[in-house]
Amino acid sequence: MIRTVVTADKNTLILALPDSYIGRQLEIIAFAIDEPVRQTQRASAKNVFKALKFDTRGFKFNRDEANSR
Repeated sequence: MIRTVVTADKNTLILALPDSYIGRQLEIIAFAIDEPVRQTQRASAKNVFKALKFDTRGFKFNRDEANSR
């Protein structure tokens, strides 16, 4: 996949494509960018798992209860 942001100075545009794209069907989409693309910050694994943290002290697993239908 190729993503290119350009500022058009006329109504035609020439794109250079890699050789691996020759003979393949391509989809080209052009739209105006009204606002600059903001980079989102990914949550660290520590913060993600912190949200899933719960206290299991005192919990006793009962296999029969878990398998009862």
